[in-house]
Amino acid sequence: MAKLRHSRLQAKKLSTVTLVLSMLFMLTVVLLMLLGLGIFSLPINGDDSPPNDLTSYRRMASERGKGLGKRGEQWTEVLSWEPRAFLYHNFLSREECEYLINLAKPYMKKSTVVDSKTGQSKDSRVRTSSGMFLRRGQDKIIMDIEKRIADYTFIPVENGEGLQVLHYEVEQKYDAHFDYFLDEINTKNGGQRMATVLMYLSDVEEGGETIFPAAKGNVSAVPWWNELSECGKKGLAVKPKMGDALLFWSMRPDATLDSSSLHGGCPVISGNKWSSTKWLHVEEYKL
Repeated sequence: MAKLRHSRLQAKKLSTVTLVLSMLFMLTVVLLMLLGLGIFSLPINGDDSPPNDLTSYRRMASERGKGLGKRGEQWTEVLSWEPRAFLYHNFLSREECEYLINLAKPYMKKSTVVDSKTGQSKDSRVRTSSGMFLRRGQDKIIMDIEKRIADYTFIPVENGEGLQVLHYEVEQKYDAHFDYFLDEINTKNGGQRMATVLMYLSDVEEGGETIFPAAKGNVSAVPWWNELSECGKKGLAVKPKMGDALLFWSMRPDATLDSSSLHGGCPVISGNKWSSTKWLHVEEYKL
């Protein structure tokens, strides 16, 4: 009788162990499936990642679901009505700015301008920066930024060109120009450029302002007037600040071209200037 009771206890213990092992096995299988699908990820110390490794940025964006990193207090400042220009403070987070810079760095080339006769890119002394284009919707982080731009401007994502990342070193600049086109070749795809969102990816120690020399109104009323370079005081100027985004319209509400949207980039006097531009068209811009 005692032997029978002992054998039953052993069988019960064996059954319990088998059940626990089975549950652990099933849990391991589920965990591996979640890892494989990218739904779950193991924590990784960002300090161990190589300098240009963008994996940690993408993982953070995937986990947050609403952009990469934490943005500061956001508000929009009206700069001008001629041209219509608005400054969105903290549009991007520091992490998003760093991500765009690191993504673009390996592919930077001398910046070009668009030839109004051929529609092709060409070199010009008017523009001395370096730059590159990112594909529209290239990855989740870029899609988040492009969706944010669409929400802010009320212009569909499909109407935008790919993000252009630009880098200006000391003495580099972009002379005054229009973003809209005066020819038919460049308006065949998407129609006219109606608005521009210029995002500042870095602070600039001195110089590098975005200037509107034809802007109307009291241009010296901006709170950063005393911090501007000599070039910046020749019109309405915006001092670059990491994360801020400048929205200005190249067309008036009646669909006529706005000549007061003439703008340029002042020479960088000290430091480096990184920015990203999104041009928005009247119609869908096909890639």
